[in-house]
Amino acid sequence: MPITVQVTKGLLTERGEREVLASIADTLLKVHGLSDNEFMRPNVVGHLFVSPESETYVGGKAQSLAVVEIKVPAITFPNPDVKQQFVGAVTDIIDRLKANTHPRERTYVNVTYAVDGTWGIAGRAYSNAELGQAVSQAAHA
Repeated sequence: MPITVQVTKGLLTERGEREVLASIADTLLKVHGLSDNEFMRPNVVGHLFVSPESETYVGGKAQSLAVVEIKVPAITFPNPDVKQQFVGAVTDIIDRLKANTHPRERTYVNVTYAVDGTWGIAGRAYSNAELGQAVSQAAHA
């Protein structure tokens, strides 16, 4: 599950830039009860993009911005409680790792769902049912 974190340069501490992706990945697995799942853990991946403030805009002005996007299979985030736990926890991660006074109001979390049957890992397209089976098998291994 690819995670993309886009932040303004200087928004995160140096340590924060090193830890943000792992923290968000751990949160994603935790809210789904999959922290120890050997199928899911290695398939949560990510990129951090750091842009100059002159290239980040909010309300038409250059200012700090944090955008966290995650692409997941349609079976992920099965109910509003899991969604809220994830969005709240990710916003808290940005707050904890920030270097300055970046406000929570400029932290955005977005989840995008893949069409069933188009989730690809290592050249194999998985359906939602096949992913569920792989996750379940790993939990019982």
